[in-house]
Amino acid sequence: MMFPHDLSAGLIVPFAGVLLLSVAILVWSARRTRTASDFFIAGERIGPWQNALALAGDFVAAAGLLGITGLIALYGADGMVFAVGIVAGWPLIVFLFAAPLKQLGKYTLADVLTTKLGDDRLRSLVAINQLIVALTYLTAQFVGAGAILHLLFGVSETTGLLVVAVIMLVFMLMGGMLAATWLQIIKATAMICVAMLVLGACLARFDFNPVSLLHDAVSVRGPGIMLPGRLFQSPWETISLLLGLALGGASLPHVLMRMNTVADARTARKSAFLATSIIVVFHLIILMLGFAAVALLQPDAIRAADPGGNMALPLLAQLVGGDFLLGLVASIALTTILAVVAGLCISGAATLAHDVWGKVIRMGKADASEELMVGRVASMLLILAALGTGVIFQGQNIGYMSAFGLAIAASANFPALLLAIFWRPFTPAGAFAGMLSGLVLSLTLIALSPLVQIGVLHRPDTIFPLQNPGIVAIPTAFIVSVLVSLLSRRHRLAPQGL
Repeated sequence: MMFPHDLSAGLIVPFAGVLLLSVAILVWSARRTRTASDFFIAGERIGPWQNALALAGDFVAAAGLLGITGLIALYGADGMVFAVGIVAGWPLIVFLFAAPLKQLGKYTLADVLTTKLGDDRLRSLVAINQLIVALTYLTAQFVGAGAILHLLFGVSETTGLLVVAVIMLVFMLMGGMLAATWLQIIKATAMICVAMLVLGACLARFDFNPVSLLHDAVSVRGPGIMLPGRLFQSPWETISLLLGLALGGASLPHVLMRMNTVADARTARKSAFLATSIIVVFHLIILMLGFAAVALLQPDAIRAADPGGNMALPLLAQLVGGDFLLGLVASIALTTILAVVAGLCISGAATLAHDVWGKVIRMGKADASEELMVGRVASMLLILAALGTGVIFQGQNIGYMSAFGLAIAASANFPALLLAIFWRPFTPAGAFAGMLSGLVLSLTLIALSPLVQIGVLHRPDTIFPLQNPGIVAIPTAFIVSVLVSLLSRRHRLAPQGL
């Protein structure tokens, strides 16, 4: 089975429709984006259902649609761990963070922590954390977009990355959070519908019996496909990945920022609860699509289309629905990537414009119009940086790459955010030490991991045996945060002269 490089009507029609819809959203939102509040948090005008779909859109992303489907198609049950970990993070958002973040009503995570802890010196470190997380996540989206354009239209993956970068530059400079939100809403709705359409076409081959589909998957690849051990060689690897996915998903900056796009704390909690329901349904569909790929596709064909397995779902769509369904899946996947990139860029731009420029460099003297201008420039810089890292990581599974961003967020953000909201003895010194240790340790272990050492640098062996650093970096960040907080608090309360 080959992807078509001639631009057939089946491919042109869906792509043209998605492009026209995106342009319409851009024009509409550009007319309504005038202030910094409009650009960064959509003027707090988004309703609960709209915000729920936009929140779901941040997680119903290319990493799930393409990455998780591909991992299940290649490795079976081990690929399901990614879906379980992502879903597990959402109850944490609903019950721990949604209402407190909205009550604080801040643009960025740095605003939240500095307000809760009363020390503005944390802002620079928090900003660095957010930019690294955003860049890591952006890189995964760019890799997915380059793979789609390369395999459908025959352009090089680097050219595909450039095309996406140009589109996103225009989108971000004009539209801001309002455009990103509505693109997420439409994308999330369309993606779930298209995923159900592909699954329905697959189930039609098994008399609409999911049990028959799973039975065929076992018959084709053996009972081992339903057992762990093909992708993760130890339970520590699985636990580490789950920790990173769940805790990182609950502390991603671009997701947490969406709590401020609604009117009040009650609406924030309601939208997070609705988003959780949407995400659970979507990942159940993804699991079935992954096993449909096991039953209907050969692993060699999947790897031939893309070494990381990212093109398993487009291959499956072409098999069961021809070029039109392939074009529909590819266009929705590309829209997914554009929408997630938009949200990430807004988060990163808010960090650079509001925290670094407005609070650190200008020491609070920058007005809203100045921050808006810097935010648009920051969006350009982030997209260009992600373009460069996307070229480096071409050919890697985007589910794995997204897990790296989640692991960094889980290590550097989650402990500080949880302790700042719920633990009164938490001090600025503890926050600084915990965040720095989580950031440095997670980045170091990722650099020493098999994906980077073997997959990117092509070395014969690896230094750190686990793909994901969560099991080491997250507890370390918590322990350092608590110990330094207790020590600094004791020092501050000790009688003078003793």
